[in-house]
Amino acid sequence: MGRTMADTFPFIWHELVTPDQTKSGAFFSELFGWQTRKVDAGKYGTYTLFQDNGKEVAGMMNPTENTPEKGAHWHSYIAVADISSLVGRVRELGGKVLVPPHEVAGVGVICVVADPLGAAVHLMEPEGE
Repeated sequence: MGRTMADTFPFIWHELVTPDQTKSGAFFSELFGWQTRKVDAGKYGTYTLFQDNGKEVAGMMNPTENTPEKGAHWHSYIAVADISSLVGRVRELGGKVLVPPHEVAGVGVICVVADPLGAAVHLMEPEGE
């Protein structure tokens, strides 16, 4: 059995959620010298990919009904092998499932969980892992 992304580096993606992609995107692009590429995200509007020398390094999106935090913020995704079993463990350990597992086409299954103190993180079972 081969190693997966979760075996080598569990934090696999970082995403900026902002009500103003133009302003936030310009700030981070100027700050880090990143380029942007806009992608149609269907009912969620535009998803912007930040790129560094052509390599995708992060994403940016508008808030949605699945965004538990308020205001502009960054969040991280941790790769997991079995999201269903982890959701049960979150509850056993006193945490909360803020957004239940749901499939994102071409990406994988994603959910948002929080520890007992409220620290939220996105879990992703990448497609094809």
